[in-house]
Amino acid sequence: MREVTDPLLDLVRWHSEPVVAQTLRSTVAAVISYVVALLLSSEPAPLTAPLTALLVVQVTLYTTLTTSVRRVNAVVVGVVIAIGFSSLVGLTWWSLGLIILASLVIGRFVRAGEFVPEVAISAMLVLGVTTTRVAATAWDRVLETLIGAVVGLLFNMLFVPPLWVQPASEAIEGLAARMSRLLLSLGEEMTGHTPVAEAAARLHEARRLDHDIVQVDAALRQAEDSLRLNPRVKEGLLSRVVLRTGLDTLEISAVVLRTVCRTLTDLAKARTDEALFPAALGTALQELFGHMARAVESFAVLITTQVSANAEEAEERLGQELAASRESRETVAHLLLDGVQEHPRQWQLHGALLAEIDRILDELDVTKRSERLVEELNRHAREQREKYPLVDKLRGRLRLGRPGSRVTDVAD
Repeated sequence: MREVTDPLLDLVRWHSEPVVAQTLRSTVAAVISYVVALLLSSEPAPLTAPLTALLVVQVTLYTTLTTSVRRVNAVVVGVVIAIGFSSLVGLTWWSLGLIILASLVIGRFVRAGEFVPEVAISAMLVLGVTTTRVAATAWDRVLETLIGAVVGLLFNMLFVPPLWVQPASEAIEGLAARMSRLLLSLGEEMTGHTPVAEAAARLHEARRLDHDIVQVDAALRQAEDSLRLNPRVKEGLLSRVVLRTGLDTLEISAVVLRTVCRTLTDLAKARTDEALFPAALGTALQELFGHMARAVESFAVLITTQVSANAEEAEERLGQELAASRESRETVAHLLLDGVQEHPRQWQLHGALLAEIDRILDELDVTKRSERLVEELNRHAREQREKYPLVDKLRGRLRLGRPGSRVTDVAD
């Protein structure tokens, strides 16, 4: 039975992947735009339309809209430049160079974005035809571009692009899992002798988290774009802020964790023939790092879960692990103080280790997370009011016109 079930499950997962859905959507949109262009354009092979559709049908609706505007803008500007040049000069090596230079410069001024080369490409293609065909070819190219852009937009509005929140959530949880494993590994080193090479290996592992954070940030940016202007999402802003602030917290914690590894490596260099800590203190530190590891994983589950019941459960687990961590931290602090008073060697490293632990626990704190969410939502509301003052004034008048209404500073 397993031999039959597993391939079927793999096929279902393959079809549900956002990458597969995006590939199929781009292909269908390109074919539709080509068929429409054949009916409306005089060109025998209007390939500009499917090319535009491929570029326009992005992985998110937000990027589709912005890409469409920039691409149509680039093509129209390139066509206008080519028409102007064709009425003055023909196609020579110096006129080609001049039109490329002018197109690239003007493309920057008209804010074509990543489609600045498209301005020069459009101008060259139009300039390359005979003088009698310049006007017809120019406007055919504009028409094909418009067809591709419109088909791409309509296709994305009718068949909304997939949300990329799940891949971003999995990336965040993967980062938290790697941080948790590193904390558990550090805890195991506390109860015995730790060679310098082993401590240095943990430090290199902590440094590799920076590369992981870059990849998670890229996945999160894509997820944020997929939430913008998406009709299937009711609270897109809140979801974006929750994920972004959560990643910021993990990033800060990863930096502090790297400092912890640096402190322990320095301590290992100073104690090459003995354990890093006495037995009782080592056991207490191992317990503390264990609670911190589970707190990091619970924090990741809290910010990535989409079900309120699961979020409450994750928040409860996070609170329990943080409370246990703080209790263990107090035990460690007393043992560290007693140890330093008896043997004051490398006392500064002991104090640094305790301060770094406090910083991680402070970043993961539930109350601080709620305050950060409110700050980000209010900041976004202020930015929207400053960016669109007329819309804000209209909203204010509508709220004041309602019986019993009052204006509040919330992010909507």
